[in-house]
Amino acid sequence: MTTERFPLLTRIDDPADLRRLSLPELKRLAAELRQFILETVARTGGHLASNLGSVELTLALHYVYDTPYDRIVWDVGHQTYGHKILTGRRDRMATLRQLGGLSGFPKREESPYDTFGTGHSSTSISAALGMAVAARARGEKRQCVAVIGDGAMSAGMAFEALNHAGDLDGIDLTVILNDNEMSISPPVGALTQIFARLLSGEPYNTARRVGETVLSAAPPIKALARRVEEHVKGMISPPGTLFEEFGFHYYGPIDGHDLDVLVPTLANIRKLGGLRFVHVVTKKGRGYKLAEADPVLYHGVSRFDHARGLEPTKGTRPTYTQIFGDWICDMAARDPRLIGITPAMREGSGLVRFAQEYPERYFDVGIAEQHALTFAAGLACEGFKPVVAIYSTFLQRAYDQLIHDIALQKLPVVFAIDRGGLVGADGPTHHGAFDLSFLACIPNLVVMAPADENECRRMLTTAFLHDGPAAVRYPRGHGPGIPIDPGLEPLPIGKAELLRQGRRIALLALGSLVAPAREVGERLDATVVNLRFVKPLDEATIRAVAATHEVLVTLEENAVIGGAGSEIARISQTMDTPPRLLRLGLPDRFIEHGDQGQLLHLLGLDVDGILAAIERFDDGDA
Repeated sequence: MTTERFPLLTRIDDPADLRRLSLPELKRLAAELRQFILETVARTGGHLASNLGSVELTLALHYVYDTPYDRIVWDVGHQTYGHKILTGRRDRMATLRQLGGLSGFPKREESPYDTFGTGHSSTSISAALGMAVAARARGEKRQCVAVIGDGAMSAGMAFEALNHAGDLDGIDLTVILNDNEMSISPPVGALTQIFARLLSGEPYNTARRVGETVLSAAPPIKALARRVEEHVKGMISPPGTLFEEFGFHYYGPIDGHDLDVLVPTLANIRKLGGLRFVHVVTKKGRGYKLAEADPVLYHGVSRFDHARGLEPTKGTRPTYTQIFGDWICDMAARDPRLIGITPAMREGSGLVRFAQEYPERYFDVGIAEQHALTFAAGLACEGFKPVVAIYSTFLQRAYDQLIHDIALQKLPVVFAIDRGGLVGADGPTHHGAFDLSFLACIPNLVVMAPADENECRRMLTTAFLHDGPAAVRYPRGHGPGIPIDPGLEPLPIGKAELLRQGRRIALLALGSLVAPAREVGERLDATVVNLRFVKPLDEATIRAVAATHEVLVTLEENAVIGGAGSEIARISQTMDTPPRLLRLGLPDRFIEHGDQGQLLHLLGLDVDGILAAIERFDDGDA
C-alpha cells in the first residue's frame, strides 16, 4: 500500500484520525477505501459485493459516533472489511481469512472495535439492545447501534428484538437497516432525502417533545396525535409505519452512498434519545461494475484478477453441492411430491437449476431456519416430500423444530446438509463441527455421511425414499473423483461397507475421512470400513470387526465428543474382550479459519497425521 495511491487512507490508523477530515476529504477517502477493498479481496478472496456497498455507511458511522465507546454491532459481518481497515487493521488485510490472519467476520478477540462476534445473521439488534440495557444500568450515555441487512430482517429473531425493545423504557438504541437487495422502499428523489433530514433534525424533534409534554395530561388526544404523526410519515415513507408500531421513530429511506445526506442525518439522530430506526439504501458491488451487475456472483469470491473479473472455473469434478443440485432435479422429475426448501441459500445450496425448472415447487423462505423446518413439517403432514437444503451451522438455529416438529412426529423430511466438517476461510462460525453429535442423539432420525460423489447421490435417494426424517451430511468442495451413476438407487439403511480386509488394526471411517483412511489402511495393512450411517450404526459389522482386531480407530470430521466414535466406544465396551479404541476427530475447541487442507493437517486428520496418531497409540503413548 503506497501513500501515492492511497494518500488519505494511509493516514487513518483509527477512527479518531477519520474524524479530523472534512466532508470533501471523507468523500475522497471513500473512493480510496473502496479501491483498497477491491484489491485486497482480489488477492485474498472473501466477501466482495457487500463490502463495496457499505463503504460510505461505514465511514459515516465511525465519523459520527465515538467508537469504540459508542457500540456498533454489525449483523452477519459480510460488510465489515471497511470497518476493519479503519480500525487499525489496514496493514494486516493481506492476511484476511488465512491461517493465523484476520477473520473475515467481526471478532471480539481481534479488536475493541469489534463489539460483538458475528457470522450468522439477525443477531445484531438483540446484542445491541443488551448493550443498551447495560448502559442504562450503569448510567452511561453511550450510543448503541445495530447495523442489519434487509435479508437478515427476514428472520424472526430480529423482530423478537424489536418487540422487546419497544417494551423497555429509557433505552437509547439505533437500528440501521442496510437495504441493499430487497428494495423494501427505494428512494424516490430528493424529497425523501430532505424528509429524512427534517425528521432527524432538532426543530421537528423539539416540537414532538413539546407536544408530548403538553398532551400528556390528555391521553386520548396524545394517542390521536401519535397516530396522526405515524400515518403522515407512513404516507411519505410507508415502511416506517411498521417500525413505528414497534415503538421506534423511523427515518428514511436515505441514500447510503450520499455522504452529504448520510453524515448530517446520523449526526442529528445521534443527538436524539429513545428508539430510532434508520432505513439506508445501498447497492451491493458499488463502484465495481462487474459486482454491481452480478452481486450474487461476487458475494463470496476466491482470488481473482479484478481488472478482468471472475472467470469460469476449469475444474471438471463436480462439488457435493452440484451433486445435490442435479439429484434434486432428477428426483423431482420422478416424484411430483418433492418440494425444495432453502433458508435464503439458493446459490450456496445448489438450488439454482431446481428453482428455474420447478419454480412452483421451490421455496426460499428467507433467513428463517426455524420456519423452514416447520413449514416442511406442515407439507409432510399433507403428503408431500420436502427436501430442506441447509448448511450445517445454519441447521443449529432450528434444533427445536428438528426435534419437536419433525423427528417426534416421524415426518418424512429430507435434510441435505451442506458444509459438514471444516469449511475453510469462513472459520468457526461456519465449520460444520457439531452436526453428527447433535443429530445422532435424536430418535427416529436416519443420519448418513457419504464417502464419495456417487455415494452422496445414492444416500439422497435413500433419504427421500425413507418413510421418516433422514439427513445426508456432506462436505464443502469436491469429492475424491468417483464416477456418478445417473440412476436413483438407494442404499440399505444402517449397513456399513467393508472396503479392505487387513489385520490387527481396523479403521472405521465416516464421510470425508474415508479417503485418507483407505490410504492409511494400505500403508498399515489395516482393515478399512466405510461406516456410511451414523444412525443407525451397523452394530453387527462393528462387533464383528471389534472381535477380530486388536485396535479400532474411528475417524470423523466432526467433534470427537458425541460423534460416531462415542457410540462405537459404547458398543465395544459391552464386549467380553473389547479392543483398544482410538477416536480421531475434531478436538474440543473452536477451530480457526484457514485453508481446509491446512486445518486438517494441523488437527492430525490428514494421512500423515492419522498414521502418526496410530503409531503413538499403538506404542502405548496415547
